[in-house]
Amino acid sequence: MTSNKIELGKSQALYQKAKTLIPGGTQLLSKRPEMFLPDLWPAYYDKAKGCKVTDLDGKEYIDVGLMGVGSNLLGFCDEDVDNAVIDAIRRGTNTTLNAPEEIELAEMLLDIHPWADLVRYARTGGEAMAIAVRIARAGTGKDKVMFCGYHGWHDWYLSSNLAEDKLGDGHLIPGLEPNGVPRALLNTSIPFAYNDTADFLAKIDKYGDDMAAVVIESVRNFEPDPAFFEAVRNETTKRGIVLIVDEITAGFRMNVGGAHLRYDLVPDIAIFGKAFSNGYPMAAIIGKKEFMDAAQKSFISSLFWTERMGLAAAIATIKKMQKVDSPSRVIAVGEQVQKGWKEIIDRTGLKMKVMGFPAISALAIQEDQPLVYKTYYIQEMLKRGYLSTVAFYASCAHEGYVEDYLRHTGEIFEEIAGFIRSGAAPESFLEGPVCHAGFARLT
Repeated sequence: MTSNKIELGKSQALYQKAKTLIPGGTQLLSKRPEMFLPDLWPAYYDKAKGCKVTDLDGKEYIDVGLMGVGSNLLGFCDEDVDNAVIDAIRRGTNTTLNAPEEIELAEMLLDIHPWADLVRYARTGGEAMAIAVRIARAGTGKDKVMFCGYHGWHDWYLSSNLAEDKLGDGHLIPGLEPNGVPRALLNTSIPFAYNDTADFLAKIDKYGDDMAAVVIESVRNFEPDPAFFEAVRNETTKRGIVLIVDEITAGFRMNVGGAHLRYDLVPDIAIFGKAFSNGYPMAAIIGKKEFMDAAQKSFISSLFWTERMGLAAAIATIKKMQKVDSPSRVIAVGEQVQKGWKEIIDRTGLKMKVMGFPAISALAIQEDQPLVYKTYYIQEMLKRGYLSTVAFYASCAHEGYVEDYLRHTGEIFEEIAGFIRSGAAPESFLEGPVCHAGFARLT
């Protein structure tokens, strides 16, 4: 166990101020310090490069956790992407006329995805998902949506957390409160379980006549069952329901493009965000003409969907991914991490489970008091110079850092195994409160 205490610095002090100025302290739940190490997490950064982040006190950390919540596959501050954006800034990011990069990026995306015909843009994954659902509803004239997985914060999705009785609100996805979502949207979004063909078929039979779209993530914690994908595709085609594949998290990690290409799943619409612009705000909605044309039947329009920086970043990122073969490199890093985790579990005897596909891995702690052990792990890794959690978003920038990361992780989990054997109270070794649990996922 590392003996030195974590020193409070400018970053944590600034976060205390932020909570008096910004509801919740941050704009993104996944970046809230309480999700990692309450009262001790270095909440703000000064600069970043590769997989290293420097906080406001000049302390440098290796990010072996979220890597910009999955948005930096090539690493922070990639020179090729940054230079493309700098050039776009110098030539003007937003004018009365449109940026020609809209066409270049559209052609790139359609070349990668030959099943698709048309492209629309947004700047965040959540709003891109909302656009796709709007398009599906406009084209079919129907209101209901079936979904599995996590798809953002907009009303269409969060309405699934409304209950017939207000006291039951939030029952479906604990941690995501639907306050402010109109109750008129009750029962317009119907969840089903990923890879559960029987559950899907039962619900599509029950609600299919009123269904505008079925929304799924291509892959997340588990490999897809081919029979599940086949049933989803067959039923949506037969019933005239728009099949929307959310690639915001999985896209461009396993291949240059959507993971659905690897699984021979042909959607009607696919959504991209996060990694395909390497940290710059950009999102895309691509789809078949017969469905995408419905975008013109509804008002879907926003000024900053036309700005140049996101377009330039996405173009440069895709070119760089193709040049350096980022998917194979990211998968190799992830496989090394997963193999190391499994060896640590075998060695320590801890009750843990390795989840996810290599590019996005997660450790499920199945001991009693999992949040206490998670907090202790984050605390001790921070002392050793790592920004860590029980998830690992692999990137090209992690090459060469995994071996040391696994060594430190193993040492800390051996300490946790010692706590369990001795019967010691693990919370007594924490220097602050226990981390928050966040929200559940529907997979």
